This record gives sequence, C-alpha cells and structure tokens, in this order.
Amino acid sequence: MALARSWASKVLTSQCFSASSHWQNGLMARRRIKDTDGTSAIAAVKLSGLESADVQAMATACRYLLEELAERAPGNSVEVRVPPYGATQCIEVPRHTRGTPPNTVEMNPDTWFALATGKLSWQDALAEAKVSASGTRADLSEVLPVV
Repeated sequence: MALARSWASKVLTSQCFSASSHWQNGLMARRRIKDTDGTSAIAAVKLSGLESADVQAMATACRYLLEELAERAPGNSVEVRVPPYGATQCIEVPRHTRGTPPNTVEMNPDTWFALATGKLSWQDALAEAKVSASGTRADLSEVLPVV
C-alpha cells in the first residue's frame, strides 16, 4: 500500500504542479497553462460532452481548473487530487509544512470538471459518493465553482 501511494504521489506531482512547486519563497509561481489555452480546453470539453471529450482537452481543462482553484483559494491545508491529471494544494490555515496535508479531496476528472464549472454541487457530489474527502477542512463548497 505504501508503495502504491508513493508511486501515485510521484505520478501526480510529475504530471501537473504541486503546491511546493507552485509556491516559491512565499510567492505564487507563474501559471503553466495560459488563460486562452485553459478556457479553450474547457469550451471544447463542454461542446463535446464529458463522455466523448478529447483526452488532451480534458487533461488541459482539469489542470487549468486546478490552477484556478489554487489561485482563488491559496494555501496548503487541503490537497485536491484529480488522477491521472494533477493535484494542487489550496485553502489557508492551519499551516501545513510536511508530507501530505491532513485534509485531502480526491475525485475523477469528470467529477472535477463538473464541480469546477458549476454543473455539479459539492453537496451532490458527496451525496452521490463521487468525491472522497477526508479531514476537517476538506470541504470545497466555499470555493467552487472556480469558473
């Protein structure tokens, strides 16, 4: 189990950005996905529908939406994971400095896209067991949708 978590952690941080690489000396690093590319990917996924969305468009849209979340709710007390496309840390307080944050949220890309774009509410996602959330601060209802 520990090996699987270690591997998953490496995959997530190598495929997207992590909060540790997203923040440098207390200042937010520049975005990796341009706004035009991110909004175009979101539009492409909306146009084609979640079931038939292009894999690259979905990956770009999910990563862009994770960047938006980190920008709108900066911090590192909650880790949001959307395997295999990425992960980020967000929401301030309490300060977390080592290892995996005690508050984690994980979901599939379709669920993340729907939550981040307002097509699905946080409460509905929890009720339908589409989100795995652990920790006292693992509640994204105040920061969703992000676009």
